[in-house]
Formats: sequence, structure tokens, C-alpha cells
Amino acid sequence: MSHASAHPHRRTRPSLRTVIAVAVTALLAGLLSWPGGAHRADAAPATFVHPGVTVSKGQLDFARGRVTAGAQPWKGAFDQMMASRYADLNRVPKPRAVVECGSYSNPNHGCTDEREDAIAAYTQALAWYITRDERHARKAIELMDAWSAVIQDHTNSNAPLQTGWAGSSWPRAAEIIKYTYTGGWPNSGRFATMLRDVYLPEVVNGSHSNGNWELSMMEAALGIAVFLEDRASYDKAMAKFRTRTAAYVYLASDGSLPRTVPGQNLDTRDKIVRYWQGQTTFVTGLTQETCRDLTHTGYGISAISHVAETSRIQGQDLYGTDVGERLRHALGFQSKYELGEPVPGWLCGGTLHRGLGPVTEVGYNAMHNRLGYAMTNTEILTRQNRPAGSNNLFVAWETLTHGDNHG
Repeated sequence: MSHASAHPHRRTRPSLRTVIAVAVTALLAGLLSWPGGAHRADAAPATFVHPGVTVSKGQLDFARGRVTAGAQPWKGAFDQMMASRYADLNRVPKPRAVVECGSYSNPNHGCTDEREDAIAAYTQALAWYITRDERHARKAIELMDAWSAVIQDHTNSNAPLQTGWAGSSWPRAAEIIKYTYTGGWPNSGRFATMLRDVYLPEVVNGSHSNGNWELSMMEAALGIAVFLEDRASYDKAMAKFRTRTAAYVYLASDGSLPRTVPGQNLDTRDKIVRYWQGQTTFVTGLTQETCRDLTHTGYGISAISHVAETSRIQGQDLYGTDVGERLRHALGFQSKYELGEPVPGWLCGGTLHRGLGPVTEVGYNAMHNRLGYAMTNTEILTRQNRPAGSNNLFVAWETLTHGDNHG
């Protein structure tokens, strides 16, 4: 029973000094309970860092220096990027007012065009930064302006995922151009309005579909929030991301069953097993989609790494929380089987569908190079797959931007 209910008629007003002391004590306790002390790992920074979505200025400078020196694997990764269709200076944007994407992009009315124009804008922005050829900056601006002048909505069943994928690439491009290109971008405000009005509302409230959906949507929401310097949206996206990541990658410390997302009504073992693709044995590093296929699992892992990297750039450390632990174990577990380890009978009925994709560089760099974890299987797979290209959805050129890049 509380003091107030024990003495309902006795109300003494505490002194102002007492109120302040209690408030300060509570604040300090809250701050110190988070990894990194006052830098709460799930709160927007007091001052946003730009460029600050997935790749920082320090990382861009490192990559540029390595490419200029002709050092590998960065020079090969750069050459791969420049040979891709995304770096083509003759690319013609294909914007449309309504992008309609059904399940597995059927129908596909602008879905591929939008995703690839967004990746192209990011590619051109990277090309500008590394070469200082202004034609690439202007092409990135042309692509962003074309879409911001036209797009109004995303429709059909895959609209949230489509918006998440395209919405992850756009702010990466915009951050580099707005904060490093001095030639001017008159329509940057219109682009910001597009992100705020067309993209953010579609993704920020999350999804109860497979976990890779919400993870990609939160990646987009967080990147957009950084570009817009929107603290409320940053905090909302981060909270959903933390909950979803804990429910996407299993750790033994979670207990006998994986964690769940409130509102999904996964309130029995049978429901959880069904949601985890029929898997009944839970081991550290397993993901909610491992038994579906490693490709969709790779989407989820990639989004986790991108959000953690953006958060790190913004001055917080998610890698030092359970997010980093889950990311490290998810990479190791999936990499082992992607490399050809025989699949035991208890795992997905003894059959795995491989195809993880170019998704290991960011997490491997953070957890191995920065924090010192061995990550043997992830290292073998990462080096084997270099240079990592694009999955043509929302992942692109991460050997170039994050390969052994400690910045």
C-alpha cells in the first residue's frame, strides 16, 4: 500500500528543493542505467550529426583515401560500383505519383523503378564524394528531385515494405548531398517534405508481418528522422526497433521461448512456433525467418546493422547493448550455414534455403574490428564475398563504405 492511500487526507507539499533533488536523482539513475552513461542508446541525440545515415563523414573520408591510394578491397569495390547501372550518368529517373506493390511485387507498378532510383541516388552521391566529379552530385539531385516532384502514395499489400526499402536509401543519398556538396540543392526542402509526408507515415507505426518488414521500416523511419532532425520520430522508431530486434534474434538468455512483440498476440508456444516457421528448438543466433530462407533473414540482419550504425554515428552505442549481441550471433549462425555447414535435423527439418546476400560488412566491421569479437565464420564469408555489391532493394556497396573501416 502506498503512503498516499494509507493517509488519504494528509497531504503535505514537498519543498522545491526536495522536488528538484528527487528529480535530479531520478534523472541520473535513468541516465546511468544505460550503456554509455548519459548517452541513452534509444534516445535521439541533442544535436544530430550529418552526414549521419549509415555512413559518416569519417567513413567517407577513409573510403575516399583508400580508393585514391588504389588500396584493396576498396578500389575493387569502387570499380564495381562505378561499373553498375546505378552509377550511369545517363540514367533517366522514372517517378510516378502512386507506386503500387502487391505481394512479391505483383503487381509491380513503379516498385523496382523507385527502389533502384533511390539506390542510384545513393550511388551517385558516393561517386560524387569519392571522385569530386560534380556530375554525380547533380545526377543524385536530379533523381531525388524527380521523385519529390511527383510521388504521393504507396498502395497495395507490400506498400509498407516498399516504402521501407526505398525510404532507407533516399536519406543516405540526401545526407551526403546536403552536407557535402556545395553546388546547391534548391529543392532539398521539397525532398524533406516528401520524406515527411509520403514515406514517414507509412513506416513509423511498424508492422506485424515477418520481422524483416518492421526492421526495414524502422531503418527508413530512423534515417528519415535524422535527415528531418525529427526527435519524436527518431525515438518512436528506435523503441519499435529495440523491441523487434529482441523478438527477431533469439538468445539463450531470452528463456525457453523467443521474445515477442506486444500486439501480435503470440501468447502461446504453438503460435510462437508457427511464427518462427515451425521451428521448435531455439538456439542462440537463430532468427524468426531462418527457417523461411536466409535471404529474408539477411534483410532483417542488414536492417539491424544499419540502424545500429546510424545510432553509433549519432553518438549512441547500440552495439554495446543486446542489439550488438543479437547481431553478432545472428551473423555467425547464418554465416556458418551459408558457408555450407551441414544442416542438422533439428534445424528447419534439416533443410535451409541459402542466399544470405551482401549483408555482413557493417555488422562484422562493428563487432569484429571495433569491439574485437573473433567472428570466424562471418569473417570467412565476408572476405569470400568481397566486394559486396547491391541486393537491388536497399543494400549497396558496403565493402566500399564499411569494409575494415573503423571510423
